[in-house]
This record gives sequence, structure tokens and C-alpha cells, in this order.
Amino acid sequence: MVMNELEKSQLEALEELKEHYEGVLTLVGEDPDREGLVKTPERAAKAMQFLTAGYEQDGEAILRSAMFKEDYSEMVLVKDIELYSLCEHHMLPFFGKAHVAYIPNGHIVGLSKIPRVIDVFARRLQVQERLTDQILQCIHQTLQPLGVAVVIEARHMCMMMRGVQKQNSVTTTSAFTGEFKNSETRSEFLTLIGSKLH
Repeated sequence: MVMNELEKSQLEALEELKEHYEGVLTLVGEDPDREGLVKTPERAAKAMQFLTAGYEQDGEAILRSAMFKEDYSEMVLVKDIELYSLCEHHMLPFFGKAHVAYIPNGHIVGLSKIPRVIDVFARRLQVQERLTDQILQCIHQTLQPLGVAVVIEARHMCMMMRGVQKQNSVTTTSAFTGEFKNSETRSEFLTLIGSKLH
């Protein structure tokens, strides 16, 4: 089986990442040759490639692959979408849920594509504020709907495991375009997701 250029570059990156993780283990005082750690650099490298796979993906292409003409102009809401990402400041996970709504303007999109778009941007080194905006802009630019709303509620391990160590803190970010700038439409969305942002 012949590997394409992307597969070759991913394999090369995997080998480099393995070497770096071996170095990290040594620097923290561990022995990379210890039985329990022998395969850790490769596992960690594969995990990092998976967790940052969004750099190789195109959210707009995902949406365009399942766009359908439809004369429907009421709110479409997908809520409680699980998301997992890495904080770009400490490379520690943050995780939670996203709520996404849009009001069609001649086109709808396959519902599974919205969680896929979230993964595209979540599987990168991120800050929650940018993640919220990137999801919103991708849907807005691709579907050209009458409005888009995105709310993300997440827990950040960089706050829970280190630093201030506040285990019960939740960060909420939101972004709105078009009809969702209208207080009545925004309130309907926030009520449907059970948010206290009103």
C-alpha cells in the first residue's frame, strides 16, 4: 500500500514527537526504558496527533458536504454537544459542552456536521473564546444563515489541577450573529439550552 504525502508527514511527525516525549520523561526524572514507560512516548505522540487533528481538517468543507436546499426559517438547535480541547497556555485539557443554533436562509445542513465542525476547531491548541468564535464564523460564512448562536460551557484543567485549583469553576463563552442579536431570539435560544445568561 502506497502512502500519500499527508500520511508520510504524519508518520515523520509521529517519530519526532516520540523522541520529544522520551526527552520529557528524562527531564522530569523518569527512565524512558522502564517497563511501564517503554511504549509511553509512542502512545503520547499518537494521542497528541489525535488531539490536534483539527489542523488538518476544514470545517467549511465538512458543512458543504451536507448542505441541502430547504425552505425552513425557524431556529435549528443542537445542544449539549460534548467537546474536548487543549488549552494553548499549558497544553492541559478543557472540556464541556457546546450549544449551537442557526436560522436557515435557504439551506440546512446535516445535523451531524455541527458536532464535526466543533471537533475541527476543538482539536487544536485553543482558548475557549477563540473556539467559540471560530465555530460561529465557520457556520455563518458557509451557510449564510439569518443568524448563528454558539454557547460553550467548559471546565479547564489548568484551573482545576494547578494554579488557583478551583475544581468547581465553569467558564461560559457566547457569540451571536444576525437574528440572535435580537434580544427576543437570543432569549428563546438561551431558554432552550437552559442557560442563565439572560
